[in-house]
Amino acid sequence: MTDQLAGRLTPSGHELQVRVYFEDTDFSGVVYHARYLHFLERGRSDFLRLKGIGHGELLAGRFGTPIAFAVRHMDIDFLRPARIDDVVTVETRTQHLGGARILLAQRITRGEEVLIEAKVKVAVISPEGKPMRMPPAILTQLEPGAD
Repeated sequence: MTDQLAGRLTPSGHELQVRVYFEDTDFSGVVYHARYLHFLERGRSDFLRLKGIGHGELLAGRFGTPIAFAVRHMDIDFLRPARIDDVVTVETRTQHLGGARILLAQRITRGEEVLIEAKVKVAVISPEGKPMRMPPAILTQLEPGAD
């Protein structure tokens, strides 16, 4: 599935192109480190959206009881800088699925050059913030290679 604004699903996961704007950079035109979190979040959100698991649908209880996803832990390696006007690609893929959490592998690239590598642990929670089990339909959708 594709969506001009949401990127595209790939055999290994999802890709989203993002242009670097002035607001993303520091005084020297280099992307400020915290802005990469925004790019990674957009990649995760659009990956879920194209898999049929939008955040609004989760909270509305489309998969049974209302749930939400919350980032529990993140490891990021800042390898190379992106600069103003670069077009970078945010890659997201499911690395591991558990009963109550997901481990996502994400990268930000510029062409063939890897700029950022991240591992993101996402927990399944109730709207009140209590841990929950992952609904089976979501597990199926997030399996690597599932469309």
